[in-house]
Amino acid sequence: MTATDLIPVFDGHNDTLLRLYQSKEADVEKLFIDGTPGGHIDLPRAKKGGFAGGMFAIFPPPIEKTKRSAVPPAPSDNEPLPPELPRAEAITSTIGMASILFRLERAGALTVCRSAGDVREAMAKGSIAAVFHIEGVEAIDPELAMLDVLHAAGLRSLGIVWSRPNAFGNGVPFRFPSSPDTGPGLTDAGKALVKACNQLRIMIDLSHLNEKGFRDVAGLSDAPLVATHSNVHAICGHSRNLTDWQLGAIRETGGMVGLNFATGFLREDGKMNADTGLDIMVRHIDSLLQALGEDGVGLGSDFDGAMIPAVIGDVAGLPKLIDALAARGFGRALIEKIAYRNWLRVLEKTIG
Repeated sequence: MTATDLIPVFDGHNDTLLRLYQSKEADVEKLFIDGTPGGHIDLPRAKKGGFAGGMFAIFPPPIEKTKRSAVPPAPSDNEPLPPELPRAEAITSTIGMASILFRLERAGALTVCRSAGDVREAMAKGSIAAVFHIEGVEAIDPELAMLDVLHAAGLRSLGIVWSRPNAFGNGVPFRFPSSPDTGPGLTDAGKALVKACNQLRIMIDLSHLNEKGFRDVAGLSDAPLVATHSNVHAICGHSRNLTDWQLGAIRETGGMVGLNFATGFLREDGKMNADTGLDIMVRHIDSLLQALGEDGVGLGSDFDGAMIPAVIGDVAGLPKLIDALAARGFGRALIEKIAYRNWLRVLEKTIG
């Protein structure tokens, strides 16, 4: 299988809207459509890599009081949770990124999809199929009024938490090595949110949620369990990765997991190091297939939100991973499931 035999990829997670939002450029449509150095996703590179669409995350960023170091921090087993984000800050950034998503649609750069049928239609037309996703629902009030508004605007997928606490639950801190069992479960508001998402047919993303919160969702939700961008804890013992019992719970519900390309969640040493090969990515996929079956594995790159292997580089490098799967002996039918068909199946069962 070669790049000329391009298999489309529907990806479980990217942070491209955050990158565009933080660029502070007035014409973000031009940045995305014409392409720009840096970052991972824009329209020219998406076309080159066979990127057909995915969950476009709105992530309300932390308020950073100190400048980040250019050197990635070493893995730590006692990394604290970031503080809770004030709701006013979250509303501002959430609405700002939602605006960018709809501006990109008006400019013809992508199609905002509200159902699996919309995704299929956009892919058939060659338009990027974007599912409106929120990663950390700090902008939503405990009474869930904002949830109704966001759903009406097109929200179809959400992660209750990022790796910090909020009114609904607690995320896992970025710890290595560490179990994901790092704090209390969902609050009463969080449990009500799960029920509301089921009623509205909003997919719930378990990535970033701690173990007790995961158990709460598993006990409450009537939808397939999904982790859009997580890996195998048995290979990389990071708190962000999924343990055997979590993978088993996902399989029991007919859910799925998207492989996260972040090197710190791939490598056995937990290091953020771009000098990371395709072999470890394929190893995680092999392990996910064993745990979940052929219908339970997809991709969840975390493009524009993480340090990814240099061999992939950006969205244009997706065919390299596809070719690595083919070289491992995966047939075309299985590769197509991993690349996009499994996401379509789960979206049909969750958002309709």
